[in-house]
Amino acid sequence: MKEKTISNIPLYLIGVLIFLVVAYPLYFIIIASISDPGMVMNGEVWLIPKKINLSGYQELFKVNDIWIGYRNTVFYTIAGTAVSMIVTVPAAYALSRRDFKARRPAMLYFMLTMFFSGGLIPTYLVISQMLHMDNSFWVMVLPFCLNVYNMIIMRTFFESSLPGELWEAAQLDGCTHACYLVKVVLPLSRAVLSVIVLYYAVAKWNEYFTALIYIRDKSLVPLQIVLRDVLIQNEAFTGAQMGAAGLEASKKANLIKYASIVVATMPMMIIYPFLQKYFEKGVMIGAVKG
Repeated sequence: MKEKTISNIPLYLIGVLIFLVVAYPLYFIIIASISDPGMVMNGEVWLIPKKINLSGYQELFKVNDIWIGYRNTVFYTIAGTAVSMIVTVPAAYALSRRDFKARRPAMLYFMLTMFFSGGLIPTYLVISQMLHMDNSFWVMVLPFCLNVYNMIIMRTFFESSLPGELWEAAQLDGCTHACYLVKVVLPLSRAVLSVIVLYYAVAKWNEYFTALIYIRDKSLVPLQIVLRDVLIQNEAFTGAQMGAAGLEASKKANLIKYASIVVATMPMMIIYPFLQKYFEKGVMIGAVKG
């Protein structure tokens, strides 16, 4: 046992090194967002924050649109994730059934959408002129609710982890497919459900391009668009300044930039540790071919 532990020391060291390489940039952004901006620009902040300065957060939260963006993003994330799961779970279950005769053609149809799309202009015309969803809450929730990759992960889990005998036993008890899915499959699939929920939630939280293309009403914009506008305004103001005033404006802009990154990522960082234990299993599920 001792020899095995000693032989694993290089692996532990490599793991720690990889962790530091991945975690340090995020840690630096956090400490830079609360440090003196001059010391950050001079490279004096690298391990601990120096001369605590919260002016970046103060300036950021003075923008009223920040709270509107937060509210909208929370709504889009919750509603979008719920709709995506409602669509993904039945699709994955149906495609996992070996007695579904159209399974292979349907799977091919879904997979084609992973490699080919109609393009931005046709998609825009469909959403705006046929579905009339542009500049509305629904454009952030409905049109792009199914991710085929996530569905394949879930379908593979249903195929590889749920024995066929469960369905046979459920049939003897008079279970329909809907009853079997709700009462048997979903309770036994918490691991993959947690992974897919987090995948969808992170994607919805970071959704940027859809809002940029389809939303014009400021009361509907998500947080990412609000932060983008704040950063653009600060960069423009900094570029208009000269000399010492320009230097101070640059310091302030950098502080706001770091604060914006923390504000945008903190909710997902808080949620992630609670679902982290499911990720290894989720990744392994996705690696299985079926």
